[in-house]
Amino acid sequence: MTDLLRAEGVSAFYGASQILFDVDLALAEKRTLALLGRNGAGKSTTMKTLAGIMPARGGRIFFAGRDITRAPAHARARLGLAYVPEDRQVFPEHSVEDNLLIAAKNGPDGRRDWTLPRIWETFPLLAKLRSRDAGRLSGGEQQLLVIARALMGNPLVLLLDEPSEGLAPIVVATISRVLRELGASGATILLAEQNMHFCLRIAEEAVVIDKGKVVHRQDTAGLVGNEDIRRRYLAM
Repeated sequence: MTDLLRAEGVSAFYGASQILFDVDLALAEKRTLALLGRNGAGKSTTMKTLAGIMPARGGRIFFAGRDITRAPAHARARLGLAYVPEDRQVFPEHSVEDNLLIAAKNGPDGRRDWTLPRIWETFPLLAKLRSRDAGRLSGGEQQLLVIARALMGNPLVLLLDEPSEGLAPIVVATISRVLRELGASGATILLAEQNMHFCLRIAEEAVVIDKGKVVHRQDTAGLVGNEDIRRRYLAM
């Protein structure tokens, strides 16, 4: 199985403070990988470093067979790496439809599998809200919008940072369904989450991070029964 995205010994800093320590992870094509850990474990920093929002101060990052360690965020996006941040960042004074059209482009391989009609079919709630300003959406509706907006760029890999955080259970269930459907259709997803239970039906494998270090790797089915790891690194 081909790795689309791979980090080797990646370190990252906020100012003089080191946050990531020699992080290794590999995301295979058409697979969903969960990056699990408590709040403050280094999940968001890992995602930002992979996306090029933060620089890697050590190690290397490879995407689609290229070394992108020094590539800026916009170059990684053009190569097909789509990043959905935890704080959503919609264009509040533009409609739902305009937010989607802003991001519309062919994928790096020329494909355009994701179009507005397919988005409306996959996200029927957004279809009903297509004319509403994004700033007037609820938090859950905005989360659906930013996922849909990322798909409009026809990416090779989707990086999702804490997509279930702070949302009502019914919205979390909707996002879970959408991500399962994406995985079943062959999407490649890296999902950073505190909520292990949210990830169990979405991801095939999990990497556990704690204090900026990868401390465990396991398939999600096995992780359910691994009480020691769950207690030490995932218990809230």
